[in-house]
Amino acid sequence: MSRTRSRSDSIREDEELRLPRAPGLLRRFWARHPVFADVLIMLICLVLTLGGAVSIGSTSYPPEQVVATVPESVTIVLAVISTVLAVVGCAALLWRRRAPLVPFVIAFALELAFLSGTRPGGSPIVLVACYSLAVYRSSRAAWVGLAIGAGAVTAAALSLMGLGVITLQGGVDGILNAVVLGLIGTLIGVNVGERKRYLTAIIDRSRQLLIERDQQAQLAASAERARIAREMHDIVSHSLTVIVALSEGAAATADPEQARRAASTAAETARGALTEMRSMLGVLRDEGSPAPLAPMEPTPPRDTVTAAQRAGYPVTLAVSGSAEVAPGVAHAIGRIVQEGMTNAMRHAPTATAIAVRLAYTAKTVTIEIINDGVRGVTGNDGFGLRGLAERAAHVNGDLRSAPDGNGRWVLYAELPTSGTAAAAPSSPNEENA
Repeated sequence: MSRTRSRSDSIREDEELRLPRAPGLLRRFWARHPVFADVLIMLICLVLTLGGAVSIGSTSYPPEQVVATVPESVTIVLAVISTVLAVVGCAALLWRRRAPLVPFVIAFALELAFLSGTRPGGSPIVLVACYSLAVYRSSRAAWVGLAIGAGAVTAAALSLMGLGVITLQGGVDGILNAVVLGLIGTLIGVNVGERKRYLTAIIDRSRQLLIERDQQAQLAASAERARIAREMHDIVSHSLTVIVALSEGAAATADPEQARRAASTAAETARGALTEMRSMLGVLRDEGSPAPLAPMEPTPPRDTVTAAQRAGYPVTLAVSGSAEVAPGVAHAIGRIVQEGMTNAMRHAPTATAIAVRLAYTAKTVTIEIINDGVRGVTGNDGFGLRGLAERAAHVNGDLRSAPDGNGRWVLYAELPTSGTAAAAPSSPNEENA
């Protein structure tokens, strides 16, 4: 049975980092088989080091250049110590990636053992250990370690030459072997290590950018869902409230003319709500065209008040001042008035007066909706008031909704006239409706 390839699988693959292949067949082989590479390096170092460790005590210098003869017992002890250090140092190279300091210390200890015998020489373990310390620890650790190790070997060589244990040539050879091999390994390791850390930083940053991209997409989707929920709530809640009130009025009246007007107004309100919903759903379903960046056309407060008056509610509108407001602010004003009227019609059906007041100044717009129909326990945790608070906060405004203690409910909002979009002229005239 063939497995169906899901869209989520393709998305996850698209989100993975697609890195280019490393150049060079040999380099890719070493990268894919690190254990094999470490074992091979260990064996090569063991072959090149073990012979020198075992032969400590058999001088390679002419007899006339030998300053002092080392006793045979001391020679045997040095040979055993050097052999053990060589084996342990080569074996420690297997852990050079995880603990590079261990083979580094053993390598310079082996150099000191070679130096104290009558056969001073170098070991390739120093080169590999310095390289590993620079690549897998840090460049600073490599340079500090090289300075300490080379300084220890130099101090020991000078002391042994001063005591007459080794010749000048033997001391210089030991110092040069430790310094040159350590310097070569450190230089190569610093170059490789810095490049490796740089590539690692780039890859980590790329992964972080992918995660941030996903988070931003989730935040944008969440914000868009909240915006759509606010718009749908305002459209459906207000329109259905007006339609219910008109329908109940038409059913209760015995005058056919009034019933006809109520039914006609209810139908007109329903058509307006359907038009707004089609406009919003059309934007969501039309994948070929980009979504508009500007907010939807704001609902004029006068139209909201007129619809409530047709439904039989005692609503008055008072507008003072004039100012140019941004489209986002104008949209928020329309929705705040619409939701405030919807709450008054739904929760204060016995209200004798519902006052809507708009005050425009050069910098702010003040909205106040007051009704005197508060009865019993009231709450302000509905989706409508939450959406209004979000609308006000979106344009850097403030909104409060609470009873004033005198049997009235007050919805108060203060919004700045300025917005991020281009300002749209709005010159309301003072009137009472």
